[in-house]
Amino acid sequence: MEINFLALIAAAFSTLLVGFVWYHPKVFGTIWMKEAGMTEEKMKGTNMIMIFGMAVFYAFLIAMTLQFLTIHQWGAIGMVGGDISIAKPSYAAFMADYGTAFRTFKHGMLHGFIAGLFMALPVIGTNALFERKSWKYTLVNGGFWIVCFMLMGGIICAWI
Repeated sequence: MEINFLALIAAAFSTLLVGFVWYHPKVFGTIWMKEAGMTEEKMKGTNMIMIFGMAVFYAFLIAMTLQFLTIHQWGAIGMVGGDISIAKPSYAAFMADYGTAFRTFKHGMLHGFIAGLFMALPVIGTNALFERKSWKYTLVNGGFWIVCFMLMGGIICAWI
């Protein structure tokens, strides 16, 4: 299996699309601004190109990890040490039979949900505790990343 960089890039950029909706003032944007202590004044004068660029870069790193959580065939490659040229014939037979098993958008979303709930939410929640942020702040940001992980997992897993 090769890494599908187009899928990873698409998954990374999907976080921007979700963010534009999620943090819109008519969705959760107003709550987020209040709970984060953010004002329109604080947002002015920032380098938004750098902020969005770094956000996509970080999302790409997340996508790199999610591919190993959503695509189970990576486990088979790991079992042979990563070098399929030395794999026994049973590896080729396994991949012929199961190479595309569980490679659906729905399956990727399931694993994205699990990763978001058990990885992203606790990280955000822990930071929020020490930063003395509210449970609303935790739920808005944690919910955002759970949705993003789901969408990213779906894109990565289904894009064969």
